[in-house]
Amino acid sequence: MKHPLVAGLLIWYGGFFLFMAVSPVEPHSWALSSILPILFVGLLALTYRHISFSSGAYVLFAIFLTLHTIGSHYTYAQVPFGFWIEDIFGFHRNGFDRMVHFCFGLLFAYPLYELFGTITGFSSWLRYYMVFMTIVGLGGLWEILEFWVARIASPELGPAFLGAQGDLWDAQKDMAATLYGALIGLAIMIIGYRCLGSRTACKKNGW
Repeated sequence: MKHPLVAGLLIWYGGFFLFMAVSPVEPHSWALSSILPILFVGLLALTYRHISFSSGAYVLFAIFLTLHTIGSHYTYAQVPFGFWIEDIFGFHRNGFDRMVHFCFGLLFAYPLYELFGTITGFSSWLRYYMVFMTIVGLGGLWEILEFWVARIASPELGPAFLGAQGDLWDAQKDMAATLYGALIGLAIMIIGYRCLGSRTACKKNGW
C-alpha cells in the first residue's frame, strides 16, 4: 500500500507546487525559497529504493512541504492564515513562519527516528537524543543558510525572504519554535510507543 500512497503524495505536492508557482507575491523570494524543498524531494526520490520511510513519515513530509510552499508563495510575512491568527490572538506579527518552524520540529521527529533506526543499531533512547540534536542543529543551520542566501543572492529581498518582520530576535525565536516542536514530537512518540508496548503486553498475558 505504501507505493500508491507515496506516488499520490508526490503527485499532490507536484501539482500543488505548480499551482502555487503561479503569480507568487515575490517571484524572486519564491524561487529562492523553493530551492531546498526541490532538492529534498529529489533526495527522497533518489534514495527511495535504499532508504524507504514508512507511509506515515511520507505523509508528515508532505504536510510540511505543503506548509512551506504556502509560505513561499505569499512570503511568510503575508500569509492570509497568519493574519487571521494574528487578529484572533492579538499578535503583533504574522505568525505563520513561526508555526512552520514549529511544525518542522514536530513533523520531522518521527521520520528522523525511523532513519536512525535504519542506519544505526542504537537504542531507542539514544535515537531520541540524536533526533533532538539533529532537528535543533538543522533549525540553526536553516537560519544561517537563510542569512547567506539573502546576503549573496538577493540582498534587496532580504526582509521578505527572511520574514523577520522587524523582530530583532526572529532567528532565535524560530529556532526555539523548532526546538519546542521537536520536544512535543518526541513526547508523542515516547507516549505512543509506551502505550503500544503496554497493549502488546496485555494481549500476550490475555488481559
